[in-house]
Amino acid sequence: MMNDRPTTTSHDTAAHSTPRPGRAPRAIRRSLSLRAAAYEFSRHPSPWMIATVFVGALAARFAVGDWQLTDALVPVVILAAFPLVEWIIHVTVLHWRPRHLGPLTIDSELARKHREHHVDPRDIPLIFIPPKSLLLTIVALVAIALLAFPRTGLGLTFLLTITTLGLLYEWTHYLIHTDYKPKHALYRAIWRNHRHHHYKNEHYWFTVTTSGTADRLLGTAPDPATTPTSPTARNLHAD
Repeated sequence: MMNDRPTTTSHDTAAHSTPRPGRAPRAIRRSLSLRAAAYEFSRHPSPWMIATVFVGALAARFAVGDWQLTDALVPVVILAAFPLVEWIIHVTVLHWRPRHLGPLTIDSELARKHREHHVDPRDIPLIFIPPKSLLLTIVALVAIALLAFPRTGLGLTFLLTITTLGLLYEWTHYLIHTDYKPKHALYRAIWRNHRHHHYKNEHYWFTVTTSGTADRLLGTAPDPATTPTSPTARNLHAD
């Protein structure tokens, strides 16, 4: 089993002490308090971008009114599907292997930044959703909310639910990669699950905000004690 201490490997120390060329070292303080973690979290653009959409959607939702039973059903359905959706996005989008089509390389910013995130899981900016990709995602979600639902109010309920989960995802993912020590069993399980993905084997443990529900369902939650440590966990898609 992995040790619960955040930093235990020589690889992690090396990546932390040696920045990539052209980039200044960015370190997260050790023995981080929850208050200090929240302050650092607030200094990055993606939480503010998501929070802005949430506040706008909340104001618009109350202005529109028209509350119906289906407004309660939307969050229930999204919450039930979220672990599976998170797993699918992680596997198919973030772990996308670049494809070449003649002189063109098919590779998204999300996939590129995620590979960099695996190289140095402690590089703070790389923990967050890249602003450009997040902006495109927000535009798409707003369009879905306004165009794909039979009622504007229902679409706004959808947008409120998604932005709430977006903030939860960013906060949880960020906190896992800090030196804040888990104090509760549920968070410890989530923390350990994602740490296994980065420091044990990148082919397993794809959920981030849950304790591995989708991983257990889809067969990517093996026993860490019997799972070999991957030599490419810090260098995705390397041979």
